[in-house]
Amino acid sequence: MSSTELPSVPAVTVTPKVSTVRVASGEKLRSVGLPGVTLNLRSRPPARPGLPPALYVHGLGGSSQNWSALMPLLDGLVDSEALDLPGFGDSPPPDDGDYSLTGHARVVIRYLDSAGRGPVHLFGNSMGGAVATRVAAVRPDLVRTLTLVSPALPEIRAQRTAWPTALLAVPGVAALFTRYTRGWSAEQRVRGVTALCYGDPSSVTPEGFCNAVEEMERRLALPYFWDAMARSARGIVNAYTLGGQHGLWRQAERVLAPTLLVYGGRDQLVSYRMAQRAARAFRESRLLTLPDAGHVAMMEHPETVATAFRELLADTGELAEAGATGARS
Repeated sequence: MSSTELPSVPAVTVTPKVSTVRVASGEKLRSVGLPGVTLNLRSRPPARPGLPPALYVHGLGGSSQNWSALMPLLDGLVDSEALDLPGFGDSPPPDDGDYSLTGHARVVIRYLDSAGRGPVHLFGNSMGGAVATRVAAVRPDLVRTLTLVSPALPEIRAQRTAWPTALLAVPGVAALFTRYTRGWSAEQRVRGVTALCYGDPSSVTPEGFCNAVEEMERRLALPYFWDAMARSARGIVNAYTLGGQHGLWRQAERVLAPTLLVYGGRDQLVSYRMAQRAARAFRESRLLTLPDAGHVAMMEHPETVATAFRELLADTGELAEAGATGARS
């Protein structure tokens, strides 16, 4: 354990009564109990039986809802399922309080092993991209392809706009921030998050904004919200300090799965300049750069990301395999 890592302590697992989680048209929610953790999963019924499975992993402060714009565009290609990492979305905290990057990766692996869904087309955004990279490196048998949207891989010189998020990892900062922002409304918080994560905040529809405010109000009512944020932020920072075979860039080099990398030119959290380094690190990769996109291209430009994923499947033979599987079924 590094000197900056919070000690693992039993987390509060009793979830208070809060408003229900939003479910988009065509989506279903279910809860899965695994040793030490309970996961909420969001899925869409596959367009036909036998489609290869896909799993989506959100970023810091996000949830499975972050993939609701992309998933329906892939209905004919994959059998989609997005999870809420422990402490996020509608998943309660892990029993052991482990929010490290490795802890999150173990949860993903544990779920895939228990569900027998692997190998999957694995998607990850931001922190979820780092988690997905680690999963693909240590368990290549579980991953068909890897799609990373603004993955949170180590940067030597992070953008200044990313510093406030990184500061959440400093002990006590989350508590100070909570006190400082006590008077902020959920609407103010969502406007701030939208300005930080979107290349063009005006592209968010009024309905989408209202849904985000409702979700923010729900999360703020959870007693573990800031703890999960702070510990996960610290987990990212700690992962950045690891060297050798456990370093994220070294693990990126070990990934065997065909990889699609998506970077936004207006990303204020993951620098656009990291795109070329990532393209060199992942051995079988293709790069999609979106100059007008921010940190969540799958939410801002879902059609473009879906098209790039379809091309990945076509070029690697996975598209033909998905069609043949569906035909056999």
